[in-house]
Amino acid sequence: MSQLILKNLLPLNLAYKTSRLERDAAVLVPLTGRGSGIELVLTQRSGHLNSHAGEVSFPGGKWEPGDHSPADTALRETEEEIALPRGRVALLGELPNHVSKHGLRVTPVVGWIDQMPTLVANPEELDSVFRVPLAFFLEDERVRTDIYSAAGITHWSPAWRFQEYEIWGLTARVLVNLMNLAFGANITRKSGAPENFRS
Repeated sequence: MSQLILKNLLPLNLAYKTSRLERDAAVLVPLTGRGSGIELVLTQRSGHLNSHAGEVSFPGGKWEPGDHSPADTALRETEEEIALPRGRVALLGELPNHVSKHGLRVTPVVGWIDQMPTLVANPEELDSVFRVPLAFFLEDERVRTDIYSAAGITHWSPAWRFQEYEIWGLTARVLVNLMNLAFGANITRKSGAPENFRS
């Protein structure tokens, strides 16, 4: 595992720093290694859910009573969603927060899994769980760049197609931070892919 990961990630928050915990959420960014290199675990949300149905995401979710830190939330939700025991995850640090389109403050927590167990997608929440080589994102062969405005600020994020999955939105923005901060990539808005202005 590259030491670059540890050097450039934000330190873990040992406790939530807000009293409005109902607006907090956390996701786990699970990394693991194989002979071919580092891989990332992602999920596809179930098509029957009321929000973000069918979208690719990191395992995670909203704060619940008993969660003392973003890592608590991310690990609990990950175990519920893909049966990854929290004891298998070595926490490395965090990435910058993002605010979702529903106003949740989402903290990405990066973890390393040495021995990956068999992952099982919880059918109540997910359609599938899958792995993507980090090299795929480093190559940045995106299909488009989404441009959108929030609170008067223009934001962008890539959209990638991996097998039958489209990876975009908040998940893609977290991935850009991971690639740039932890792996020294230089993924920017500029690309040969078309730009798509979203409302």
